[in-house]
Amino acid sequence: QVQLVESGGGLVQAGGSLRLSCVASGISSIYTMAWYRQAPGKQRELVARITSSGGTIYADSAKGRFTISRDNAKNTVYLQMNSLKPEDTAIYYCNCIYGDIPIYSWGQGTQVTVSS
Repeated sequence: QVQLVESGGGLVQAGGSLRLSCVASGISSIYTMAWYRQAPGKQRELVARITSSGGTIYADSAKGRFTISRDNAKNTVYLQMNSLKPEDTAIYYCNCIYGDIPIYSWGQGTQVTVSS
């Protein structure tokens, strides 16, 4: 049974940092994993993705500030977020993706709030 559990969110001032974690139980490490976010009143958007071999792609909004990584032995994906901005405020989710399509049901996400 696949389970996605995100953690690590919180309240931080602009310019601060957070490290999000996602434990992906029941998912093979061969799949590409991704972090998404959904701000109030907006559609969920892809923030970053990482292949099984470590190749990464970032949304323009995340480039230079966010770093996605994974530990296949722990079935865990991370998102290091630096230089946070108020516009980064959102619920952050992870998922396994095929192409651009998330495969599994969403977890509960983790709330990130950046104050100005």
